[in-house]
Parts: sequence; C-alpha cells; structure tokens
Amino acid sequence: MLRAEEFANYIILNNATIRATAKVFNISKSTVHLDVSKRLKLINVSLYKQVQKVLETNFNERNIRGGMATKTKYQKLKEKAK
Repeated sequence: MLRAEEFANYIILNNATIRATAKVFNISKSTVHLDVSKRLKLINVSLYKQVQKVLETNFNERNIRGGMATKTKYQKLKEKAK
C-alpha cells in the first residue's frame, strides 16, 4: 500500500483532519495534504473522492471547532480568576 493510500484510509476511518493525520504518522501537514490531494488522485480516484468528502466536511466545520476552542479557553480563564 502506498503512503497516500495509507493516509487516505486513516482519514476516512477516523474522520480525521490533515493535521491529526500528520501528527499520527509523524510527518508534515503539507506532505499529507500533497499526498491526499494530488498524488492520490493519480493512484486511486475512488479513494480520492472519499477523502475529499471527509476533508470538505472538516473544512466546513473548522470555524465551529475554532469557536468552541475559544469558548473553552475563556471559560477556563474565568474559572481561574475566581
């Protein structure tokens, strides 16, 4: 199995982000992104389409996750101030 396919399978099975995938495989985010967006398209088109669906969902939810992280951060700071 090629590295790009391995990344793709991990992303699909775990609904993972590129950043999370890079962390698990101990490799840079740009390498993961290049593999699943460029190289995978040439290797396995059906797997590429599946990964793109997951990544599109993650992209659309990104601002929501960021907002929740900010909310949690300020709640913790507020609790420490008490």
